[in-house]
Amino acid sequence: MIHTASLIHDDLIDSASVRRGKTSAYKAFGHREAILGGDFILTHSSRLLAQIGDTGVIAVLSQVIEDLIHGEMMQLAPNSDDDDRRFQTYLTKTYRKTASLIANSCKAVAMLTVPTLSQRHIDNMYEFGKHLGMAFQLIDDVLDFVTDEANLGKPSGADLQMGLATGPVLFAAQRYPELNAILLRQFSLDGDTERALELVKQSDGVGQTRMLAEFHFQAAQRCLFQFRDSLSRKALLHVAANFLQRDR
Repeated sequence: MIHTASLIHDDLIDSASVRRGKTSAYKAFGHREAILGGDFILTHSSRLLAQIGDTGVIAVLSQVIEDLIHGEMMQLAPNSDDDDRRFQTYLTKTYRKTASLIANSCKAVAMLTVPTLSQRHIDNMYEFGKHLGMAFQLIDDVLDFVTDEANLGKPSGADLQMGLATGPVLFAAQRYPELNAILLRQFSLDGDTERALELVKQSDGVGQTRMLAEFHFQAAQRCLFQFRDSLSRKALLHVAANFLQRDR
């Protein structure tokens, strides 16, 4: 429910008219209705969470909401003119907007199994979710460049059109410094989006982003290997592999 609420608000902030091939909530029902609908889902999820009665779990999942808002605020901020800082900001934003939800959800489930699991195993589940979430979003950023609208469920190149600096563009900028000026003005001039797309395709930005996603996938696997072999571990490994191999 937290995830659903964040998507409703995210589409409104990004002026995204399509979500997974369907009309986004604010386009279908209106701006005010989408805001209130997202708020309602979020508050209802908080009430359900309170009914669990575990203050530790409540704190962990409340952190998700804080991270989502912080990540969205980071996305609205101007791009830095420092290459290293810009890339670190991208990774931090990726964690807060995507990976935090998966990481802290995994942690919360593990916490509810205490005393079956040790603190070390709880920490491993958090790390598994964090790396899985990072890999998921990195692949999502790749798909924006390599998948058509029919498969992606939203217009391809949407991130560029919103002025977002994602992995493929940031890696491409290391080879083509011309992209730095485009990033700083957030693709605001006529032809910026098309030129950025051209330079990304000429570079190995997509390949490098895939490699970074693979790094996080391998890290997620290592976290799971800290647990004994079981059907649950196999299922989570299968989920992780599907995240990496998805095409939509």
